[in-house]
Amino acid sequence: MRNRWTASFLLVSALWTASAQPSEAAVPAPVRLDAACAADLAARLGPVGVLGCDPAGRGLAVVVLGDLATARSVAVLVPGSDTDLARLHDHADPRRRPFGWARALADAGGPGLAVVLWVGYVTPDGLGVDAASGRLARAGATALVRFVDDLRAGPSAAAHVTVVGHSYGAVVAALAAPDLAAEDVVLLGSPGARAGSVADLGTTARVWAGRADADWIGRVPGLRIGDLGHGRDPAGPGFGARPLPVDGVRGHDGYLSPGTASLEAIARIATAPAGGAA
Repeated sequence: MRNRWTASFLLVSALWTASAQPSEAAVPAPVRLDAACAADLAARLGPVGVLGCDPAGRGLAVVVLGDLATARSVAVLVPGSDTDLARLHDHADPRRRPFGWARALADAGGPGLAVVLWVGYVTPDGLGVDAASGRLARAGATALVRFVDDLRAGPSAAAHVTVVGHSYGAVVAALAAPDLAAEDVVLLGSPGARAGSVADLGTTARVWAGRADADWIGRVPGLRIGDLGHGRDPAGPGFGARPLPVDGVRGHDGYLSPGTASLEAIARIATAPAGGAA
């Protein structure tokens, strides 16, 4: 109950404060690779490839598990709010943070799958106006499309590409969907898709969505007033997304936890041949 009222309050109060926010976020350039930042990140995360690391502000990062040059499949994981350089990983409990999710997906997908943890946009910090609006998501969507295009222009040109968005990252993925050079788009624990249906997303990719009953995001009102609120739940009836099993998922951050049906399903989706059944 508390989460439902909190979400409603934030959405309504945002109406009063949105006018004080900048009209639009600057679209970020591809994440630059700062050598000192990359060395520190690799030391913290272990054996990973660092494609981008920018310590400015809260920090941006793009890391890869696996070999993009030889992978038959690539999954791009787009996390949501409260993700930055300092909050990529939790060594005590990897299931709580995005790098642990990327590691679990890479392990489940096997050696033919490369997993990219893409934090190439400024994520909302906390539950406030930025989390309730599309400003940062639009900037992130533009950057995500460009990143996937760059993948296609490089050694991953023939790979099966799956984009997996979680929470606010699912909003980013949904906005990017019309222009994403991906075979599959997966929306996990999304506060909305800023569209009324899969058809409205305007994508030729297969669209999958899942939300666990135990996920508090389900209490967020499916409203949109101007640029505030993200609208319809893509995992809800009538949206038209392919259903993703969520057995075993606990809470908002558990979709890529080992042993969950959602992790197994996403690994199958990500490693399926282009055009084949997941």
